[in-house]
Amino acid sequence: MAFGTLDDSDDAVMSEINMTPLVDVMLVLLIIFIITIPVINHAVKIDLPRASNQPNEPKPENINLSIDAAGKVYWNQQEIDAPTLEANIAQASQQQPQPELHLRADREVRYERVAEVMAAAQKGGLGKIGFITEPKQ
Repeated sequence: MAFGTLDDSDDAVMSEINMTPLVDVMLVLLIIFIITIPVINHAVKIDLPRASNQPNEPKPENINLSIDAAGKVYWNQQEIDAPTLEANIAQASQQQPQPELHLRADREVRYERVAEVMAAAQKGGLGKIGFITEPKQ
């Protein structure tokens, strides 16, 4: 039994789309969505904590300490001697917040000289020391 044809020939191809099953499926989906959407929108009432904002502490400037191949020490690109180095380290350790010491050493410098500078920084009270290197190419 075919809908849309008036003759009794079974050889004729049905050229109309039967919309009844499609409408049934759409109505079922519509009813499901109407029922489930109010359930989804329920929110849980909670009492959120309150906090006050504090301004962030300003970051201190970094100290660039360089050691060349001859063992000379440079404080922010200015050459200094051992007593001046100790005085500068002591002065920098008194700053709040304490600055970081960025240590750059030439690859030809003796390890002993680098260890002396690190010991002076530790003795002077600087707690943050970082090594600056160049990546391989």
